[in-house]
Amino acid sequence: MAETKKANVFTRLYVGNGAFDIVGKRKRWYVLFGLILLICIASIVFRGFNLGIDFTGGTRVQLPASSASGTISVEAAKDTFEKAIGKEPTATQTVGSGASATIQIRSETLNADQVLKLKTALNDDLKPNGGTQAISDSAVSASWGGEITGKALIALLVFFVAVAIFLALYFELSMAIAALVAVVHDVLITAGIYSLVGFEVSPATVIGLLTILGFSLYDTVVVFDKVRENTRGLLGLTRRTYGEAANLAVNQTLMRSINTSLIALLPVLGLLAIGVGLLGVGTLKDLALVQLTGIAIGALSSIFIATPVAVDLKMRDARYKAQAARVQARRDNLARKAGGEAVSGGDIVESTDDESVQAEVRKEKAMAAAAGVPARTGKAGDARRRPTGKKHR
Repeated sequence: MAETKKANVFTRLYVGNGAFDIVGKRKRWYVLFGLILLICIASIVFRGFNLGIDFTGGTRVQLPASSASGTISVEAAKDTFEKAIGKEPTATQTVGSGASATIQIRSETLNADQVLKLKTALNDDLKPNGGTQAISDSAVSASWGGEITGKALIALLVFFVAVAIFLALYFELSMAIAALVAVVHDVLITAGIYSLVGFEVSPATVIGLLTILGFSLYDTVVVFDKVRENTRGLLGLTRRTYGEAANLAVNQTLMRSINTSLIALLPVLGLLAIGVGLLGVGTLKDLALVQLTGIAIGALSSIFIATPVAVDLKMRDARYKAQAARVQARRDNLARKAGGEAVSGGDIVESTDDESVQAEVRKEKAMAAAAGVPARTGKAGDARRRPTGKKHR
């Protein structure tokens, strides 16, 4: 029995016949994602971010990861730094692989004497190939990270304005606002997760955050395009309300959204596994983590946030309120004729009038095809011909 139910769920998921009432239960999604959003915002405000050296400034020391006695471990480099400077480094990691692998140590800003002392200690304790000359250091200014952040914020603002204008022209204003709500939701939750988990925020993180906006918007536009198709001419019909037609659109694109998200996550997971597990590259890790979080949140927001918000905004229109009242009146009338009780909109299975919708679509296609056939204009000689009863050869 359980296998049958499971099969039915997956069948309805693939068929997309409106069996999942996502829009109708939108209040619970608002509460759920609202709580997550509040937690993320609270973490951003009170806990803050683990900013990398590019934002806070500091000193970066790099040395070969190989020595005459073998490979130098990250722990050994960290212990040597702590012994020489008297405090732990901000971050220590292996960059690259094989003979070109290096160990990168990042810390607070060190003066010239501290850098010289550290290089001597690293050479004496770890004996890297190339000696002291192979150990390099560089000072990182916090202003560079600030410039990256400023440019990213400007790019984000321009993106929001461009998206709002495009969606308002391509769809309508309510859908443009709903899409922006979903995108802002994605940005805040992704940033909040970084704050909660304590991932280091680097310029690669900021760049990765900007890349996920396109994915979130793409998935939302696909759903909205189906919503527009399902609601075309809806004000003259009394079979579905706007919310029910939008819910059907979400169901029809649900499997596509899931498949697209899974396919998009596979290379990101590969980037995370290869970049961190095999190569040990911190930049790839930062980029992969933000994309992994953003793609997952973007897929959820396009389903549970964007369309429900668009429906709420649309139902503020008096015309769609009146259309919903006519739909309910028709259902009540049908229920009275059948001798049953009044039927509420939540008890209606949206797939019951698919045949009528398909018939309307076929009628529209037939009318469009007929309108596209040019009228036949008879020749002048045809008008002068008279039937003679003789066979023409």
